[in-house]
Amino acid sequence: MANTEEEKNVNQEENAQTENEKITDEQAPEINNDSTEELTKEEQLEIEVKEAKDKYLRLYSDFENFRKRTQKEKLDLYKTAGEEVITALLPVIDDFERASKAMQDAKNIDSVKDGMKLIHEKMLSILKQKGLEPAKSQIGEPFNVEFHEAITQIPAPSKKEVGKVIDEVEKGYSLNGKVIRYTKVVVGQ
Repeated sequence: MANTEEEKNVNQEENAQTENEKITDEQAPEINNDSTEELTKEEQLEIEVKEAKDKYLRLYSDFENFRKRTQKEKLDLYKTAGEEVITALLPVIDDFERASKAMQDAKNIDSVKDGMKLIHEKMLSILKQKGLEPAKSQIGEPFNVEFHEAITQIPAPSKKEVGKVIDEVEKGYSLNGKVIRYTKVVVGQ
């Protein structure tokens, strides 16, 4: 009986091992399926990373091209920015050349003065059309650093003129409301 009980125990152990082996064999395909799914997930992630890198490189190169193009356009704009004004001033240059030829043969100085005055007015009107405006005379007005450049200070003739503009040495100009040359003034102290 002992042998039969031992045989039963051995048979039960063998059966248990074979069942365990069956379970592990049944689970093994699941594990293998999981690992293949993980591989496909890993492959998918790798593909997504490659696509993201590709998109990044394309965007980066597009941005670099855009940056280079805008820099080139800026340089071209700086080179030709004054073209319109210069083209508008060419007739004035022509007038000056004609006036200089006429001055060589002129016997009447008054006609030369009148011609120069006309050319000066023509030039000022062209520049005014382009937005240039001369600063108004500021003599007697308080010194203002936004419009004036003090080149010297002199003793004021009266107490009322202390800190005020006494004389203008050079006229100031603004272009479309922005001061491009400050009026050079003498200030009383």
